[in-house]
Amino acid sequence: MNSLNILSGGAAQGLVGSLTQAFKAQTGFDIAGEFGAVGLMAEKLRKGTPADIVILTAALLAKLAQEKLIAAPSIANIGLVETALAVRTGDPQAAVRDADDLREVLRAADAIFVPDTKTSTAGIHVASVLQQLGIADEVAARLRVLPNGATAMRELAASDARRPIGCTQSTEIISTKGVTLSGSLPPGCELATMYTAGITTTAAYPKQAPELIGLLTGADQLEQRKRAGFVS
Repeated sequence: MNSLNILSGGAAQGLVGSLTQAFKAQTGFDIAGEFGAVGLMAEKLRKGTPADIVILTAALLAKLAQEKLIAAPSIANIGLVETALAVRTGDPQAAVRDADDLREVLRAADAIFVPDTKTSTAGIHVASVLQQLGIADEVAARLRVLPNGATAMRELAASDARRPIGCTQSTEIISTKGVTLSGSLPPGCELATMYTAGITTTAAYPKQAPELIGLLTGADQLEQRKRAGFVS
């Protein structure tokens, strides 16, 4: 069975998974590939990892198009993804209305699960927010930095800490069993990131690749995207 290979930010993993059967019925192809921190996925493409489609932030995909690794005319927006807070399922929700609330919630947590703070969209933002709130040094020992958001959320779900919390993109929270979305980051600390899909210039299956992009971005999949955590 042929497979369409993708390299994707973790934010799109749940959505891609929900469309696998529809894509197979439409094309006869499976979907294979990797999901992870966007910076890492971009580097994999640059180093020659085979891929037909790449799903990353709009800014990063535009840069890859400038590098002639992505066919610019193929790029299409999937939707915005918010960076949000997560708690273990069954734990009290974190009430965060403003930056002061967020500062106190993070101070009160005895473990803070986040994705890679150098290569992932949410992780880079979390590191910036901690500096903005003036508590980066105070909570440094309690940070649990994992390779990507999905791994961070699985570790949060399994945590035996007393008051753990997580912060990553909402799509990764929604698609992980054992954790619950606890709201977006408050005004002044928020982040909504546009994710886009594009076909690589070395795609092995350039005829099938647009079919998947059509499923990812089509108006008839709007509700599917919302369920997966995309804002629009």
